[in-house]
Amino acid sequence: MPLVLGQGSGDFAETSSRVQLFHLGYRNSLGIATADAFTAANPSQVTTLANVSTTLAGITKVGVLGATIAFTRPDAGNGFHGGPSQPAGYVVGQRPMGLFLNDAIGNPFENTPGVASGRAPYFAGQGAVGVSIWETQIQIGASTALVYAPGDLLYASVNGMLTNRHQDSYEWQVSADLDNVTIMGVLKVAPDANNSLMVLDLRV
Repeated sequence: MPLVLGQGSGDFAETSSRVQLFHLGYRNSLGIATADAFTAANPSQVTTLANVSTTLAGITKVGVLGATIAFTRPDAGNGFHGGPSQPAGYVVGQRPMGLFLNDAIGNPFENTPGVASGRAPYFAGQGAVGVSIWETQIQIGASTALVYAPGDLLYASVNGMLTNRHQDSYEWQVSADLDNVTIMGVLKVAPDANNSLMVLDLRV
């Protein structure tokens, strides 16, 4: 029987990202979220229509999304984290640390603790998770659909989403050195007709 990891139904499923925690490492709420963690567009770096990943369809929310990647942000100061820096550009010292738990600006009719506190918790310390958004297209170069398979290494893309193409990783754009690219995790369950979530074992 296939592992069915449906996203559910209703407006929330169409306009929000989702993280399902199967086995959790730790939740980190230390540090302050950068200002653009609440204002950045999605996608943030590569916005050519043909390259925009289909998992973002229906998501118009700004700011970091649950299941996107938390980066160190020395450009904002000591102890800050957020998505890839804005405006577009690649900055030395920005390193992926984990996956954001929630959308930074929250949802209508809910409390918005991130906005109130200036914090955006992320999880790391390994663990197994399923995510509803990832890169579906090549980002750097001509748009081509990506194919995922169990065992793929996953990286932090230029847009702060998971990808299996290291050439699209933020760190590769900084240094073009594979030894300098962080492995975010190992793909366990590939998204397909029976599995709406990408499931991975974290390595950060």
